Amino acid sequence: MRKQTISQRKLLRLVVVLVFLVFLGLGSGSLLQAQTYTDLFDFDGTNHGCCAIYPGTLAQGRDGNLYGTTTQGGANSRGAIFKSTLTGTVTVLHSFALTDGAAPQGGLSLAGDGNFYGAAPSGGTDSAGVIFKITPAGVFSVIYNFTRGNDGGFPKISPVPGNDGALYGATGVGGSIFYRITTAGVLTPLATLPFETFGPLTLGADGKFYGVSNVGGTGNVGTAFSVTTTGVIKTIFNFAAATGSLPYGPLLQAADGNFYGTAYTAGSLGGGVVFKLTPAGVYTVLHSFNSTDRSQGINPTTGLVQGSDGFLYGVTSAGGAHLVGTMFKIKTDGSGYADILDFDGSHGAVPYSQPLLHTDGKIYGLTNSGGVHNDGVLYSVAAGLKPFIKPLPLNQAKVGTPVGILGQNLSTATKVLFGTGAGTFTTVGNGFMNAKPAVGATTGVITVVEPGGNLVSPTIFKIVPALLSFTPTSGSVGTPVTLTGTSFTGATAVRFGTKVATFTVNSDTQITTQVPNGALTGKISVTTPGGSAISTTNFTVE
Repeated sequence: MRKQTISQRKLLRLVVVLVFLVFLGLGSGSLLQAQTYTDLFDFDGTNHGCCAIYPGTLAQGRDGNLYGTTTQGGANSRGAIFKSTLTGTVTVLHSFALTDGAAPQGGLSLAGDGNFYGAAPSGGTDSAGVIFKITPAGVFSVIYNFTRGNDGGFPKISPVPGNDGALYGATGVGGSIFYRITTAGVLTPLATLPFETFGPLTLGADGKFYGVSNVGGTGNVGTAFSVTTTGVIKTIFNFAAATGSLPYGPLLQAADGNFYGTAYTAGSLGGGVVFKLTPAGVYTVLHSFNSTDRSQGINPTTGLVQGSDGFLYGVTSAGGAHLVGTMFKIKTDGSGYADILDFDGSHGAVPYSQPLLHTDGKIYGLTNSGGVHNDGVLYSVAAGLKPFIKPLPLNQAKVGTPVGILGQNLSTATKVLFGTGAGTFTTVGNGFMNAKPAVGATTGVITVVEPGGNLVSPTIFKIVPALLSFTPTSGSVGTPVTLTGTSFTGATAVRFGTKVATFTVNSDTQITTQVPNGALTGKISVTTPGGSAISTTNFTVE
């Protein structure tokens, strides 16, 4: 582990690649203001792997450690899976051997079972790539071999967990197949995306997955799209050269509910952009990178993370003082842009991989090159952001449903709140707990109460209502009906079929209503801020 202060970075002139020498005079400082950059580990190109590329997603494990992949190196020169402590002690868990996959550029996803899942775009029994599982202890298994048939093949991104416990991803060929796969390896093709995506899919608050393609669309320079778990695809934005082209990184749904991301090139200044995209498809350029000046960075290939200060943080793959990349921050309204550090080559260069905001408040990432061996580094950035908790993988649940929570010092927790209501919980070490929303839980942030200070989730967690019964089961217009269930607090609508009814929320578990004019025999539904609940049986209108 190699840590640098601001003054040390200003003095460093060691470079690994000759081209860096040309640019050292363009800038002296690498770390600005209060940021502390730490070069945690230098990859060696052999045993520990080499040269992480996009998206290269790191995953935080239940133990708080980092897990990731390298596309090259390892014992068989086919790429590797590694674990790292937060201080940079790296252990290789698996080296790919082609028969079990090769060149895993997508990184890893942590699923609800505590294991990690990923994809390799080549190798496997049909030489079309694989989906694999690896435990935190390093037990590796291929759970699916692509065939280049209706399942597609050559997946560049790793599947991500959905709310149903399965994982969802997309392939690289075969029209880019959007698929669902269980943790047991049962894969179901759901739809054919118009174009390939290089960014991991993002599970939205509405239960849909969102992503980008770096080709296609009306200008053939990329699209943003949504896709449901049943395979319904919708293009929500077509990129254009004037406002940013070739989006590679994933979309981030921030605390305000909007999506944020980057486009690699073009825009008004030619070097790519940071953008905002509403779920309805309204697009706004927040910042344009200057391809002529380059001092503030150009060509971002990753998505963004949002810190406790509300700023969005990201990296560029080029530009900055040494022309090998920067880290920047920007507010969601486009103000406050700042280049907060410049990669210097000797401690990392060309950060192609998606940054991870760990629940300890630090940002972690991988570079493609630089470091002692010029094979990339694992780094951390302390930017003064607060620790937090992260529900995983769910963003919504019904009362009584287990919710995994990542965080810090969780073994000292004394209480868990879902919105304003309580939850039950069981801790599994300092970095993970299983919690369940109890009756009275409401849609809102999750709070873990600890002696050292409360930890809060950065985004809203939805408590989905359940309509368990109603009485009577039949009646004419005007008949009073009592609904029994959970999470009725804040209800906004009750319907008999399509007809809206008047109602009173008596408690979190009871609503009184009456059969509205025009109602026909059918289901009763209740809508709340957490979603909708529909009865399993019909109410008979007499």
